[in-house]
Amino acid sequence: MYLTGIGTAVPQRRFTQLECWAALECAPQFPQLNKRSRELLRKVLSGENGIATRHLAVANLEEAFVLTPDALHDRFARHAPALAAQAAERALAAAQLTCTQVDAIIISTCTGYLCPGLTSYVSQRLGLRSDVIALDLVGQGCGAALPNWRTAEALLAADRAQHVLSVCVEICSAAFYLDNDPGVLISACLFGDGAGAAVWSAHPAAHARRVEWKATRSFLSPAERDSLRFEQRDGMLRNILNLRVPALAAKHVENLLSEMLHRYPLKRSDVTGWILHAGGREVLDTLQKRLGLQEADVRLSAGVLHDFGNLSSPFVFFVLEGALAQNAPGGWWWMSSFGAGFSCHGALLKVD
Repeated sequence: MYLTGIGTAVPQRRFTQLECWAALECAPQFPQLNKRSRELLRKVLSGENGIATRHLAVANLEEAFVLTPDALHDRFARHAPALAAQAAERALAAAQLTCTQVDAIIISTCTGYLCPGLTSYVSQRLGLRSDVIALDLVGQGCGAALPNWRTAEALLAADRAQHVLSVCVEICSAAFYLDNDPGVLISACLFGDGAGAAVWSAHPAAHARRVEWKATRSFLSPAERDSLRFEQRDGMLRNILNLRVPALAAKHVENLLSEMLHRYPLKRSDVTGWILHAGGREVLDTLQKRLGLQEADVRLSAGVLHDFGNLSSPFVFFVLEGALAQNAPGGWWWMSSFGAGFSCHGALLKVD
């Protein structure tokens, strides 16, 4: 299958990490945290953690600390369909396709729940055909983009569709939680809101750079599930983030890469582009060292992290869009994502 269009979207309001720290100091939850937790938040938000700004789906930062089940659900229900549709419109425009040409829409999210799912709301906003194949995928966390695209690949290979609209959207501010757990606190400092959309087609587009999805592989390790996942507490999503995540992610990404290169076969030096999910600065640093990459290889991922924070599942859309916009050298590109499960996914793209 071929990438024929890509688009991204973020909420209008952008906040610096220092603004987030100042607002947090005034938040009603702050006095309830112990001294160690308050110092951790100060260190992460006011220090050099690889993130400068984040876009959040709130009118102001005071609103971000209204953490009740109803308020968080309303935040997701209002903003997830709008951001997903905006990214999808940009992807369709890049693909030079009309809404009626979309045969299937696949939307992944983990930061909220709607029934009917987001595909119902986004299809209505876009004006998709009533017979469109609509699939909602949930529970895959930050790694969801690649499983989403594998589903698109299956539809195209089975000749069930000619054009598939794949979307990942996360309103991470609808899943914020604050207590004295370090993983919970770090999560609140890392994640931003955003959406990514891609049009995958059975044939390449004449107007665009040729990007072909060549091979993919996933790895699932349920034994490591408790290192990275959501749980429900007090009617809200609470992120579990273990200190082992950077090492786990790097290990599984390297293993998948080695397996894929061996199967094709290719050498690591044959990879000219790296489209990497970055869970945070420490994760990206560990990935860089484990894979033996240079600063230039992770520049795009580091840039997305710096400007937007950890966007969860849409993150790799932003990195891929940036690589194409900057006319990065063609050849073999490696893409990887990881998330709840513990799951890890990789794909080889051939870019002309």
